[in-house]
Amino acid sequence: MAIWLTKDSKVIVQGMTGSEGSKHTKRMLAAGTNVVGGVNPRKAGTTVDFDGTELPVFASVADAMKSTGADVTVIFVPPQFTKGAVVEAIDAGIDLAVVITEGVPVHDTAAFWAYNVAKGEQTRIIGPNCPGIASPGASNAGIIPADITGSGRIGLVSKSGTLTYQMMYELRDIGFSTCVGIGGDPIIGTTHIDALAAFEADPETDAIVMIGEIGGDAEERAAEFIKANVTKPVVGYIAGFTAPPGKTMGHAGAIISGSAGTADAKKEALEAVGVKVGKTPTETAKLMREIMSGR
Repeated sequence: MAIWLTKDSKVIVQGMTGSEGSKHTKRMLAAGTNVVGGVNPRKAGTTVDFDGTELPVFASVADAMKSTGADVTVIFVPPQFTKGAVVEAIDAGIDLAVVITEGVPVHDTAAFWAYNVAKGEQTRIIGPNCPGIASPGASNAGIIPADITGSGRIGLVSKSGTLTYQMMYELRDIGFSTCVGIGGDPIIGTTHIDALAAFEADPETDAIVMIGEIGGDAEERAAEFIKANVTKPVVGYIAGFTAPPGKTMGHAGAIISGSAGTADAKKEALEAVGVKVGKTPTETAKLMREIMSGR
C-alpha cells in the first residue's frame, strides 16, 4: 500500500513536450509509472514517442482526464505559467497535482492555493519546488530517482529534495511505502502534517522519517500534531544547524529570524514529543534502523 500515489494511479504530464517534461516523463515510464498522456494546447492531437511508448498530447487537463481517466498530474512548466497550470488542474478536478517547478512567485502559489481552498480542496497539491512523490515498486511522479531504494514499510516526508534521496539510499535495504518531497518554499500545498496524518492512517507504514529545515514553524506545528495524533514511531532531521541567523540558505523559506526557526528550536520541539532527532542524515537513518530492527 502507499499514500496518494499507487500502482493504479494514471499520470499525465503538463509540459510533457518541453525539455524537462520530456526527460522526466521518460524516467517515470522507465520506473513503471502509468503515464497516460501529456498536456500542451499548442500540440494537442499529436503523440510523443518514448522508446516505443506513444503518448497522446491533449489540449487541456480536462480533455486528458476524460480520455484517459488520469487522476494525477505532474507539472513541468516555466514559473510564469505555473499558476495557470495548477488552476487548470484544480478546475478539472484532478485528485493529485505534483508541482515540480522551481522559482514560482510566492504570490502565485498563494493565489492558486487559495483558489484550491475555495474549490473545496478536491485536488491535493504537492509543491511547488519539490522532487515529487514516489511509492517504490508502484509509481513515481516527479524527479525522484527510481533506483535508489526498494519498497518497504517506512514513510518519508521531506522539505529537501537531496536529503530525500540520501535518506532513501541510507535505508534502501529496509525500503519505503511512500516518499514525499513537499518542497521548501514559504508557501506549499501539502505539509508535514498532511503526510504524517496519511502515514498514520496507512496500515502498511510502520514508522516515519520527517526531514525539516530552518525557517518558519512548520516543524514545531508538526511536533504538536505528532503529540496529539501519531502513534507510530517518528525520527527526524533538521537541515541547517550551522546556518547563520538572518541568512537565506537554499530554499526561500529557510531563513532564521532572531531565535525563531532555528534548527535547535525545532529539534527541541520534536524531542519534547518523543521524536528522536539525528544530528546528521546518517545518524537519523541509524535511529530508524534501530526502530525497524526491533519490530
